Amino acid sequence: QVQLEESGGGLVQAGGSLRVSCAASGRTVSRYAMGWFRQAPGKERECVAAISWGGASTYYADSVKGRFSISRDNAKNTLYLQMNSLKPEDTAVYYCAAQGATNWGLYVRKSDYDYWGQGTQVTVSS
Repeated sequence: QVQLEESGGGLVQAGGSLRVSCAASGRTVSRYAMGWFRQAPGKERECVAAISWGGASTYYADSVKGRFSISRDNAKNTLYLQMNSLKPEDTAVYYCAAQGATNWGLYVRKSDYDYWGQGTQVTVSS
């Protein structure tokens, strides 16, 4: 079983930056694809970034492309999301997710993932 815990959320002004982290425990996630999702009030949970298990391939939603950067440190069993040039519309709860088996490629659907964190709130003020 894998436990995921996000940290690093908070309140930031528009144009600012934040880095959220996701620490995995229970077993290593180094061979699992992972992703970051977000959910704003009244909206569906959406994938904003995803990364292959080796880290060589990444995906970004159009809304964050060029501003967000996903990375992973498999030695630390940790996933990161660097968020720059934040906008009020980025306000949401951010969740990390991990698959439960080794698969090649990138995954952007909620149903692709087996493990989820509890989420961390990111609020961007205008």
